[in-house]
Amino acid sequence: MPAGAVTGSEARAAAGPVWIAAIGKAAASMALGAHDALGPAIERVLVITKDGHVPPQTRALPGVEICESAHPVPDQRSLDAGQSLLRWMEALPEAAQPLFLISGGASSLVEVLEEGVTLAQLGRLNEEGHASGIPIGELNARRGRLSRIKGGRLAALLAGRPARAFFISDVPGDDPAVIGSGIMGPASTGPDHVERTIVASLDHALDAVAAAARKLHLDVQRASKRFDGEAVRLAIRFSHELHLSTAQGCVWGGESTVRLPERPGRGGRNQHLALAAARQLAGQSRMLLLAAGTDGTDGPTEDAGAVVDGETCARVALAELDADDCLRRADAGTALAASGDLISTGPTGTNVGDLVIGLKLSPEAAQLLWQDRDGRGARVL
Repeated sequence: MPAGAVTGSEARAAAGPVWIAAIGKAAASMALGAHDALGPAIERVLVITKDGHVPPQTRALPGVEICESAHPVPDQRSLDAGQSLLRWMEALPEAAQPLFLISGGASSLVEVLEEGVTLAQLGRLNEEGHASGIPIGELNARRGRLSRIKGGRLAALLAGRPARAFFISDVPGDDPAVIGSGIMGPASTGPDHVERTIVASLDHALDAVAAAARKLHLDVQRASKRFDGEAVRLAIRFSHELHLSTAQGCVWGGESTVRLPERPGRGGRNQHLALAAARQLAGQSRMLLLAAGTDGTDGPTEDAGAVVDGETCARVALAELDADDCLRRADAGTALAASGDLISTGPTGTNVGDLVIGLKLSPEAAQLLWQDRDGRGARVL
């Protein structure tokens, strides 16, 4: 959780023990941030997050219960995590102060279904939603209608009890009613005394990229609006904007969509966008484009995304693959693995959406980029 979200003075002012429920792909790091700020005031911590997103420091927290669950498609572990969350709510002492730490991914990671709704129905909704490329807000609204805890229903279980909720937002508008399908959005019924605060968002990430560029004495053009829409169309747009820009680089933030075939291959939306952009950059030795998820994962893969350049498609062809065919089959990850362009960061501890960064190199830097190293054609910066 970003520094300053919970201050030391707030910790000293705590009137009772703090119970934390941290839910989402950034849950583990948010729990650590809360522990740094609140320390011994914390009595119990429930962390619900994606497989492989729990560092040893979180596991070592006193009073911690960890549920590693499924993303992007829910499974039985999502329902088990939902029961753990309900037990946490039921056991909440009268004197305790509830603190909810919510980040993207909660839609899949935790669920308590309405009576008569099956896990298979929920799974089909998620798969169809991702395959059809519908906007995340609409998909989250559909998920909420099947749930007993989404769409403000979890807040309603507090029955007006005061609580605080901090959000890392990965959705347009940074609306708590949309983040994680509204798992800690305004109560659907009854009184609501939850104080809600957005502590990190895509704008923070874009500002950080621009600040880092300035430190490197690079002139970077930051997009003013969040992007959305089909990944291939966006790749064309970004490539053209980079080419036409008078700046040395461009940075965009948002979330693209990909319509998946019946049997998709390897990859995620950022890899799809990157490979589509590589076709536009082909032969342009001075241009690079990165597309990656800020959480360190892209769709169902372990890769964050990819960085492509003017020779990516040539390297794909040398591997006896066809970039156009890989895009048709939603198999961008296979092509980008063959070209050596995938980026693997591991879980980053945050989740504010996707970043696309384009860079136009100077002639000198471009020459260095294509230097042959050890006779293997490796790229160096």
